[in-house]
Amino acid sequence: MTYNIICKKVELAESSKEKLLSKVRKLGKFFDDDTECRILVSMQRDEMGVEITFPYKGFIIRAESQNSDLITAADDCLTSIDRQIRKNKTKLAKRLRDDSLVHYDLDFGNSASVSEEDEFKIIKIKRIPRKPMMVEEAILQMNMLGHDFFIFNHPDTMAVNVVYRRKDGNYSLIELDQ
Repeated sequence: MTYNIICKKVELAESSKEKLLSKVRKLGKFFDDDTECRILVSMQRDEMGVEITFPYKGFIIRAESQNSDLITAADDCLTSIDRQIRKNKTKLAKRLRDDSLVHYDLDFGNSASVSEEDEFKIIKIKRIPRKPMMVEEAILQMNMLGHDFFIFNHPDTMAVNVVYRRKDGNYSLIELDQ
């Protein structure tokens, strides 16, 4: 497994990087040898922010945490990722079609900052590859990313659909007409 540590607005000593990597390596048992782990460390309002991202069988597993201590923030992230993997392991095996687990990666390098002079200000653009998936897959992916909505293509109709979490905890699906 390869590990990519990215530091924003903070410099980490080699000893801190090694402590962080030793903790993250414990989750290596869940992933293949060719998996790349992305660790983003940043300083946010006098607190260390840690975001850890793993690709897992076509899905992205991600957790983030903030704490005054780097190792405590990393522990919180790793606990969350461990819980996500264990919780969704059977769902991935039971619900998804075999061909739906085609590996894809989000392109982290395509994020860009754009400023406009209007009252609507776009601060980030994210590009993700299109991947046809069933509604259950989209909900699972949305939950693993920690988002409230997810846009995907339905494999039968290739229509763009949106699934989102309602305030009552249930899910809704929006199907766009073509």
